[in-house]
Amino acid sequence: MPATALSLLLASAAHAETVLTVANWLPPSHPLVSELIVPMTEQIAEATDGEVTANILPAPLGPPQAHFDFAVNGVADITFGVQGYNPGRFKTTNIVELPFLGETAESISVAYWRVFDEMLRDAGEYDQVKVLAVFSHGPGEIFLNEGDVSSPDVLDGVKIRVGGGIVHEIASALGAVPVEGPSSKAYELLSQGVADGIFFPYESVNFFKLIPQLETAIDVPGGLYNTSFYIAMNKAKWESLSPEVQAQIDSVTGEALARMAGRMWDAADAEGRAAMEGEIAITPATEAQLAAWDEALSPLVQAKLDEAAEAGIDAQAAYEMLKSEIAKEAGTE
Repeated sequence: MPATALSLLLASAAHAETVLTVANWLPPSHPLVSELIVPMTEQIAEATDGEVTANILPAPLGPPQAHFDFAVNGVADITFGVQGYNPGRFKTTNIVELPFLGETAESISVAYWRVFDEMLRDAGEYDQVKVLAVFSHGPGEIFLNEGDVSSPDVLDGVKIRVGGGIVHEIASALGAVPVEGPSSKAYELLSQGVADGIFFPYESVNFFKLIPQLETAIDVPGGLYNTSFYIAMNKAKWESLSPEVQAQIDSVTGEALARMAGRMWDAADAEGRAAMEGEIAITPATEAQLAAWDEALSPLVQAKLDEAAEAGIDAQAAYEMLKSEIAKEAGTE
């Protein structure tokens, strides 16, 4: 082989492009895809000077709950999802899903990543993958199809659609009757009267077109709950990358990606709340409601911290660090 041809071949090999397959189970228009996953892949490409690009699959490879194992087993190179879709598998997520934590997804998500990186990672729940980010959606609120919302026992006997996990237990602790079902079934559950209301962030009520099904909302300071998300990469694929490329990807993931995720949710929540103007009456939770709910939920908070501690972490210390980091991010410390 001529020397010139050999040098061109070696140069081409040195700049060989790695194409990562990204699994997706949401509509492409969902902000989690269009405003987070797509920009993440663009930033990875930019950070690696085009050496690492991504192909986001147009159709789901399987149900949402299967996506973490898709990353573990290499069915896809990068996946994202909700840890709560795999009940009992991730105890450390309890720390961030507790009530009354913070007003913005950005402050909670950044704080969550810092606590994960410093304390929660040690539990080993994610040892089979490379974690690109953990983050939270915006504060969960209360939406109902009718009725006076001023009483502390406003939820007694009310059928509330929930997505499972801690939000199910919160609904029960507040006297509601939890009705489990995926987000995609929320409209059906409400329109058919199977559920009288829903616990959701503002974004989700708008995205899933639930505004016509609901009349009132209670805005809960700090949120009634949060939902934990992950973005994970197949470990073998990660380890196949050079240390230089790994460092480049690390520069745009981790805390930076958690912050971008939080900002995405906050923007989507603002848009969702604006869409409710004149359609849903939003009332701040009263002091009496907050006092009653705090008392009702305190045993659940402790139980969830005890459960997280079973993963081998100092759950109370992690919880205190989370609240401290949220306060720092929110400028309220």
